[in-house]
Amino acid sequence: MSKHLRLESTIQRVLTEIFMREVKDKSIGFITITEVRLTKDLGYLTVYYTILGQDTKKEAAKKAIERSKAFVRSTLAHRVNMRKSPVLIFKYDESLDYGNRIEQGLKKVLPKK
Repeated sequence: MSKHLRLESTIQRVLTEIFMREVKDKSIGFITITEVRLTKDLGYLTVYYTILGQDTKKEAAKKAIERSKAFVRSTLAHRVNMRKSPVLIFKYDESLDYGNRIEQGLKKVLPKK
């Protein structure tokens, strides 16, 4: 495993801990960090996440994540001991919703066993 991939894995684990234990905004609810992508120059970190709940809850969580971005960024930089604190870009991971829609569609057309 390359050093870059290990760093991404560590960042994903630390971000999960930060959101579970330290971010106090209850609007976020149950968040899952599905993937992180760090640019080669370590300047930008794209964080993919999912939230359980309806669209209104997802929108409230998105706003809460944006509000907590500075706190998360500084806490992450301290925990991971990075020379440079990357700019955080949060993106909702649509793949889980997409997979669920496909599964529901298949249940409708495939015969039950």
